[in-house]
Amino acid sequence: MPYTETPGARVPIRMWADPHTVEPAAMDQLRNVTRLPWVHGLAVMPDVHYGKGATVGSVIARRDAVCPAAVGVDIGCGMTAVKSSLTASDLPDDLGGLRSNLERAIPVGHKAHATPVNPRRVHGLKTGGWDRFWEGFDELTPAVRHRRERAASQIGTLGGGNHFLEVCLDGAGTVWLILHSGSRNIGKELAEHHIEQARGLPHNRDLPDRDLAVFVAGTPQMAAYRRDLFWAQDYARRNRDVMMGLACDVMRRMFPRVVFHDWISCHHNYVAEERYDGVDVLVTRKGAIRAGEGELGIIPGSMATGSYIVRGLGEPASFNSASHGAGRRMSRNKAKRTYTEADLLEQTTGVECRKDTGVLDEIPGAYKDLSEVIEAQTDLVEVVAHLRQVVCVKG
Repeated sequence: MPYTETPGARVPIRMWADPHTVEPAAMDQLRNVTRLPWVHGLAVMPDVHYGKGATVGSVIARRDAVCPAAVGVDIGCGMTAVKSSLTASDLPDDLGGLRSNLERAIPVGHKAHATPVNPRRVHGLKTGGWDRFWEGFDELTPAVRHRRERAASQIGTLGGGNHFLEVCLDGAGTVWLILHSGSRNIGKELAEHHIEQARGLPHNRDLPDRDLAVFVAGTPQMAAYRRDLFWAQDYARRNRDVMMGLACDVMRRMFPRVVFHDWISCHHNYVAEERYDGVDVLVTRKGAIRAGEGELGIIPGSMATGSYIVRGLGEPASFNSASHGAGRRMSRNKAKRTYTEADLLEQTTGVECRKDTGVLDEIPGAYKDLSEVIEAQTDLVEVVAHLRQVVCVKG
C-alpha cells in the first residue's frame, strides 16, 4: 500500500501502517523522535510496535547525529538464509534427529562453545579477515575488553528470545536453512555502555525521552560509538556466518550429496551511512531491513508462519527499507498470561520444535499476521519465496 503521512513536530511520519492500529505508546515514541533537530526523516514499517529504547519498525534518517538507544542492545541483529539442493522427499519422516543434530552443533540460550570455533575449519564459510576483525576488539571501549574470551566463545551461537534456526520448505518443496541472531552479549554490553554515555551529555538533558539521547558529529563520543557500533555489526554478521556454516555441515553429514546456493544475509538493527535528498545521513533501522532496488532480504514470521525471501524495490520514501518481520501484537508477559502450553502445541502442529512453557512467549498468536504485513508493503518489496518451517530450533 502507499504510505500515509502523520504529522510530526519537525518532519512528517511516513507510515506503512494504519496509525489507528498502532498502540499509543509507540505513536508517542515516534512523535518524540520528530522533535529532535537532527532528524531528516522518519519512516514506519507495517510491523511497527512499541520497543525498549525506540519503536520497533522505525527507520530514522539523521544528519550529523546517531542515537544508540534507537539501534537497541542487539546491535546488528539480522537474518541469514540459504537454499539447498534437497527437497522435502529427502528429509526423514521423523525430524527429531535433525533438530537434535542442529542443537548439538549450535549452542542456544545462554550457552557458548566450550572452545571457540575456528572459522577456517567451517566448510564453506564466506567471511574472511578474521585476524583483523579480532585486532579490532582491542580498539573497543575499555569497558568491554575483559569480555574477549566470552565474545570468542559466543561466535556461532544462537541466543534466546525470538532468535531461531530453522529448516524450511519453499512452495516447490525445496529445503532452505534460515536463522535469526545478532551480536550476543558483547553487542549488548557495548550498547548499554554507549546509551549511558549519551544520556550524560549536556545537549541531551532536556529531551522528552532519555532514550532519544544522541551523539553528534565531530565529538570523541561519536567517534567512539561509531567504532564500537560498526565492529559489533561485523560481529553479528560473522556470528550468523559461523552458525550457518555449522548448520550446513550438519546437513552435509546427514545428506552427503547436498549442495548449497549463495547465502542471503541482512541486518535489521543497525546504522548505515546513506544519502537521500542530496543529504548525507546516518540511517538507523530498528526492526527494519534495507530494501534497495534488487537487494534480497528476509522477513520472518513466527514459529509456525514461516518467512519470506523478498527483493527490494528501492522506495526512497521509506529510505530503501522494509519490515523486519511480522512484529509482535502482544508483549511477552501478556502472551504468557494469554496462552497455555496446549495452545502452543496446537499452533505449532507439524513443526518439529520446542513445545514447552519456556518458549510460550514466542507462540505464533503473539505475532501479527505475516501475510497482512507483507501485503502492506508491496511498494517496498516483491516476494521471491514463501518458506514454511518444518524444524525450528529456539533457545
